[in-house]
Amino acid sequence: MKKKILPIVTVKLDKIVGGGQSLGTLEGGRKIFVWGGLPGETVKVQMTKKKSNLAEGVVIEVTNPVSERVNPRDEESYLSTSPWQIMNFENEQGYKSALIEEAFELHDIVLPEKIEVYSDDKQYEYRNKIEFSWWWDKINDQLDLAFFRRGTHGKIPIEGTSLAHPNINRAATAMRDILRKKPDMRAYMLKTLLVRCNQDGDVAMQLYVKDQKFAELTDVELKKLNVSGFELIFSNPKSPASVITERLQSWGTNNLSDTILDIPFTYAVEGFFQINIPVYEQALRDMQKWVIKGKPTVDLYSGVGTIGLTIGGENVTLVEINEPAVLEMKRNIKALDREKLVKAILAPSENALENIKSDSTIIVDPPRAGLHEDVVNKLLEASPERIIYLSCNPVTQARDVARLAEKYGVKYHRGYNFFPRTPHIEHLIILDLKK
Repeated sequence: MKKKILPIVTVKLDKIVGGGQSLGTLEGGRKIFVWGGLPGETVKVQMTKKKSNLAEGVVIEVTNPVSERVNPRDEESYLSTSPWQIMNFENEQGYKSALIEEAFELHDIVLPEKIEVYSDDKQYEYRNKIEFSWWWDKINDQLDLAFFRRGTHGKIPIEGTSLAHPNINRAATAMRDILRKKPDMRAYMLKTLLVRCNQDGDVAMQLYVKDQKFAELTDVELKKLNVSGFELIFSNPKSPASVITERLQSWGTNNLSDTILDIPFTYAVEGFFQINIPVYEQALRDMQKWVIKGKPTVDLYSGVGTIGLTIGGENVTLVEINEPAVLEMKRNIKALDREKLVKAILAPSENALENIKSDSTIIVDPPRAGLHEDVVNKLLEASPERIIYLSCNPVTQARDVARLAEKYGVKYHRGYNFFPRTPHIEHLIILDLKK
């Protein structure tokens, strides 16, 4: 059955909403969520989704641009990675502050201070991890790196992304050039290319392929990549994500190392680690001021333990559901010689509620879904003096703060622009038990 082509519509955009799109209203009252447009602009939009009460689309022409619009650095691919490249940075900071405020107002919570979003002003080249897809150019009969087009299942060929550390782009194009020279290579044989670098610019990468018999790269080819480590990974073609089914080839050093607040960490290419370390360090410094000295610290949703191991103090419990992350965590605990002082627990936070105690400082950094209901209930029951809550989703954070408001008040808050030129926002809330 041939897919129905949706219409092109003209609409004036009114505001930016939590997901990062701009919102407009079509004739008849249907709301449309739009990528590539800014509030106040009149735009032509190619619809990508249409339902009875709402639609989605992508701007194909701006007929009335606003003054805050700027030319995106990645003109062809910015919508795939960083759709806010089209606005000046001052406005981006303002929109992020406004979205935090709006999220809390929805739950009748008035934050006590003006909302500040911290940034180190580095708008590009901050990402230390990029996952590329692949594309076959039928016109030029060649392999290309690619990103997925936003709003569709299609792909767009790229040379790299301005968000990434330059060494990531160099390594990715070097891998592309090596694969281009293989006479029988086609994009359908490949899944993704995961490239990661540390703050010193050392790069390690993994090539995910769909064939268990994929030929290993030669030593000569690998040296041309100018990377510290490489792995060839077979990933089950039926899996939509780049999961490791079998490691087919390993070359060089495949773990990277970085320091966070002068604490060394080692992590795998595919493992959990922060994308923008300098801004993350500022968030940690702000959080550290609120860790109560002399009390145990419990770090829930702890990843590889970068919060608890840097600012948690001497007596720390780390709880994490992801087994590879916990293995990395334990390796770092041992390297730091803190095995007697730090406890690592492999479990969902909602299954480790016995660790939430009244005499502990609780740190939470949950996924976008926010805190599990059982965690909220246990916090209310145990009533620890202080909760330090870092969130990647102010909407669910505001919901959780509203749940905790019967016993807790907001002592401090601050936003962080971990991901410039994107709609993503991190927000810190310090909750103290009401006297």
